[in-house]
Amino acid sequence: MVAPGGGGGEVGASWPSEVELDIVRKKLVEISGRDAREVRVVACPYRICPLGAHVDHQGGTVTAMTINYGVLLGFVASDDAEISLQSGQFEGVIQFRVDDLQKPIENPENINWESYARGAVYALQNFGYDLKKGIIGYISGVKGLDSSGLSSSAAVGIAYLMALENVNDLIVSPVDNIQLDKSIENKYLGLENGILDPSAILLSRYGYLTFMDCKTASHSYVYFSELSKSQQCQGQLPFKILLAFSGLQHNLPKKRGYNTRVFECKEAARALLCASGCEDASNLLRNVDPAVYEAQKCILEENLARRAEHYFSEMKRVVKGRDAWARGDLHELGQLISASGRSSILNYECGSKEMIQLYEILLKAPGVLGARFSGAGFRGCCLAIVEGDRAEEAAAYVRAEYEEAQPELVSKIPPDRRVLVCEPGDGARVI
Repeated sequence: MVAPGGGGGEVGASWPSEVELDIVRKKLVEISGRDAREVRVVACPYRICPLGAHVDHQGGTVTAMTINYGVLLGFVASDDAEISLQSGQFEGVIQFRVDDLQKPIENPENINWESYARGAVYALQNFGYDLKKGIIGYISGVKGLDSSGLSSSAAVGIAYLMALENVNDLIVSPVDNIQLDKSIENKYLGLENGILDPSAILLSRYGYLTFMDCKTASHSYVYFSELSKSQQCQGQLPFKILLAFSGLQHNLPKKRGYNTRVFECKEAARALLCASGCEDASNLLRNVDPAVYEAQKCILEENLARRAEHYFSEMKRVVKGRDAWARGDLHELGQLISASGRSSILNYECGSKEMIQLYEILLKAPGVLGARFSGAGFRGCCLAIVEGDRAEEAAAYVRAEYEEAQPELVSKIPPDRRVLVCEPGDGARVI
């Protein structure tokens, strides 16, 4: 059995619906020939990060919540060590054994949808877990939402981990699964990311903003408007989440801009630590005292100075955002989110002409309180926090404005996926 994550089935956590679950169950029955009552489903939601952009790999503190869209993996235990998988998004059948020795991928161009299943086996093997049974599985995400900055890859990796753990009767805590997924991304796929994505997916709870200390791996929850917790109307939150898609997709393991930024942050940390006589500390900006940064930032080369400025200013925004969320002050929270977006553009230097254009359109949309890039920010989508009763109006505005600005890109996005109105979700779980 897998130890439960943050999911609690709270009011508003409406994903997945029974219709979505039935589609996956029926498909797996068709593939496996098993009884529908044997089928279990891992529900792994996509995530957003309102504040804490690009600081997780530096040991910073991040915020996260999931949304009511994600990855579903229907599965049954196989009779032996064989894994057999099919996908709703990709053709073909994946087949290999859990006792096959998995080796890290050396060339990122070789990464495909099979890689995440093999990566899950690799991680479990390397952490010493005994795998005897494989799975027969059918995995399905949301068309158009993969490679969009919503951590779909982490959701897929976690889904495979939780399914393999379930059929092998392994008791694995959410905290341990975070490290297992990090191993998939870092060791198997070769991506230098932090623990934000798996932490958000595994720990989130509806109605709360999750705060994660990426240095200590500790987390805490803050309920929306703590002072009026008992007065929340049936648990419904007064805002919605807009996801606006650029039409540009990305695959982080194949995009070296991400790893370059991580390296630059570490170089900035190294210079600041050396200047303060702390050469023995790990080269992470979290290990640099903010006072040291203010006193020594003049020594940094221009690129490194911008990366460090983003980190230290973003950490301040996270602290202010925690207070704003706890007070129920969506206007201040929104201003902080937008400031995070501006710093990502000016200091972290991610984004593209199209992404920046989409971000600026969102800021002008009716009812939008704040916006920023989602995920790494090089491609994918932008997110916004919007007043609940103006969400559809805002979505219509963004659709029209971005189509006028980028008609060719918009034509590649399914009409019902150009701007999504979402709600906060729950954590990953086996159903």
